[in-house]
Amino acid sequence: MYKKLLSWSNDQHSHLPWRVNRSLYITLVSEIMLQQTTVQTVVNHIDKFLEKYPTLDSLAESNEEEVCIAWKGLGYYRRARNLLNAAKEIKERFDGEIPVDIETLKTIKGIGDYTANAIVGIGAGKRALAVDANLERVIARLFAIDVVKGPKLQKEIYRKFYDKEILKELTNRNSRKLNEAFMDLGRVICQSRKADCLICPMSNSCSSFELGKVDLIPNVKSKTVEKHDLDLLRIVVTKNKKVLGYVKSNKEWLHGQIEVPTFVISTTDKKLKQYPKLPIEISHLSKSKLSFKSSITKYKITNYIVEMNEKEFFKMFDREGFEYYKRDYEGMNFSTTTIKLLKKFENL
Repeated sequence: MYKKLLSWSNDQHSHLPWRVNRSLYITLVSEIMLQQTTVQTVVNHIDKFLEKYPTLDSLAESNEEEVCIAWKGLGYYRRARNLLNAAKEIKERFDGEIPVDIETLKTIKGIGDYTANAIVGIGAGKRALAVDANLERVIARLFAIDVVKGPKLQKEIYRKFYDKEILKELTNRNSRKLNEAFMDLGRVICQSRKADCLICPMSNSCSSFELGKVDLIPNVKSKTVEKHDLDLLRIVVTKNKKVLGYVKSNKEWLHGQIEVPTFVISTTDKKLKQYPKLPIEISHLSKSKLSFKSSITKYKITNYIVEMNEKEFFKMFDREGFEYYKRDYEGMNFSTTTIKLLKKFENL
């Protein structure tokens, strides 16, 4: 039933770096990286990360700031912290040996249901199903499981799998290859907005294709996504080739990263508390001609950049929380937006 799928996946995607040198540790790293990130982004960054942290022990001995710097470019830094926490706990509780039991893995901070199944099913090659968004969609369509997408659908897929109602053919011998093939299929062919059924290696066995329900499965409840505009003022203050900045707190976006002094000019979100508001008496500063766009979660951001000298800045703002940082974009944990604006400013 799955010969065509496995052959297609192997021909097209066996070159991926985490598949070439597969191990439990590389599976742990790659699967956490691949959450909320494209495959190509991970391809571009994983080798460099593994050069710095080639083993679980080397990662466990590191600290949050260093790991977040090595993670730069992958986004969603909570995943980097989860990976670090998991490595530290595995070293402490299991003498650095990654468990290959799903329930044991789920007791480790930083490892959830999906990652545990991925380590067992892909890393160890034991019978398990790593239900990410792609696999969830593929399995739901393949077996016409008409359940609302999300936790309910995932729970139903797992129930059917472990009760051997579906995927009886998935065994310890092919678990790794089949999990990877399903992920490839969902990423490349059986996409959420477009399914290329005519070239799909599984179309002859797909219940949704046979029933004409590919566009209806998974059952997706429409959500109204709230969007907001946000205008920020970013102030560049330099001294002795260093730049003034502050470290984001654990209650803010990008916590642990360094940003230049940043203030809200205006926003459609009246509840936003990520940055302080720009005082009215100095609102003229917002008339900067240098600007660029960025985004985070539900916010479309316009960043306005102005330069001030130290005396001007501290005449208007309190010194507390600010200090000067070396402009080392690789070695310092600057946020991606901060690096972008500083490079823009340097090119003027």
